[in-house]
Amino acid sequence: MNRRESDEGERIIGRLVSPASAAALLESAGADAPALSPNEALAAVMQDGASLVLAERLVLKRSLVMNRQRLELTGFSDSRVERLKALGLVSEIIAWKLRLFVPLGEEGARILARILDLYPLLRVAPSARVA
Repeated sequence: MNRRESDEGERIIGRLVSPASAAALLESAGADAPALSPNEALAAVMQDGASLVLAERLVLKRSLVMNRQRLELTGFSDSRVERLKALGLVSEIIAWKLRLFVPLGEEGARILARILDLYPLLRVAPSARVA
């Protein structure tokens, strides 16, 4: 719980929510697709554990790979792999399966912005974990 006081002296009790949770709440209330900046989208996935459902059945999610949390893109077809790699995604073959990851770090938000330009965000699926 969080307590705030307005400029007029009104006291408010509330709860801070992440951008991912706020987007999911607005969506459940009938709002249009959420608008998240690339940095907010990155935080929604990596910090909050949300999944981002994009156009053309693509999903950005957090995946634990070799004891490291990674930002993975799933739902792509073989015909899109080269285009996605040209955007900056990195491909790895793990257990005989091709997987695509968005590099984290300075370049991650820029790559994510390019992905969101081509495949707009349709909805935010919040993490199933209980905080």
